[in-house]
Amino acid sequence: MNNTDSRTGSIPRFRYFDLIMAAFVTILLLSNIIGASKRSFVDLPWIGEWSFGAGVLFFPISYIIGDVLTEVYGYARARRVIWVGFAALAFMAFMAWVVVKLPPAEGWPFQEDYENVFGNSWRIVLASMTAFWIGEFANSYVLAKMKIWTQGKMLWTRTIGSTVVGQGLDSLIFYPLAFYGLTGWPTEMLVQVVISQWLIKTGWEALLTPATYLVVGWLKRRENVEIFDRDTDFSPFAHTGG
Repeated sequence: MNNTDSRTGSIPRFRYFDLIMAAFVTILLLSNIIGASKRSFVDLPWIGEWSFGAGVLFFPISYIIGDVLTEVYGYARARRVIWVGFAALAFMAFMAWVVVKLPPAEGWPFQEDYENVFGNSWRIVLASMTAFWIGEFANSYVLAKMKIWTQGKMLWTRTIGSTVVGQGLDSLIFYPLAFYGLTGWPTEMLVQVVISQWLIKTGWEALLTPATYLVVGWLKRRENVEIFDRDTDFSPFAHTGG
């Protein structure tokens, strides 16, 4: 992997990588706790009621952070963060299951409410983890490859382009795998949610492109690095490196 500073030729030591990783994992966990299974809607002119998943309001931020990670720190370090996020999701799902299964103390009246909030079925957990894993790796791979193709120019093309692929796969995998055939999720509604998730997530990326430029530029100057993944092993299972 070409993970040297293009200006100094040295192996970089990063000051902000751990903070970016922490922000990524935080947004990922919050999106799964707060908004993964709630369906909301907006009334659109000439269309009427259009459904979308509530997690779309902030889950795309994790993809934007993923773009920043790959653009600034390279695919190998983004791969490490994706695996950390995956492990955090698995641990959160396991602990939620344990806590929900604990018998409530006598007189505690909120067990049913607690189960409704934190008692996601293993189908939803599996769908969430599968969609996250595939979508994030696709997002990072496309961005890293496009950075080489564009010679590091036109950042907007690769942040938006990678999101189109990554978020598209995420939405296409999660909602059918989690909710197909369940009461309250007719097929027409499911298709609407998948399409709206994809469009809204991509729209979020486009809307926040100026902020992405500012963050990426600031981090590259502070970290004093420009990484191109010309010799990177893009396997998700390769050694994650330093």
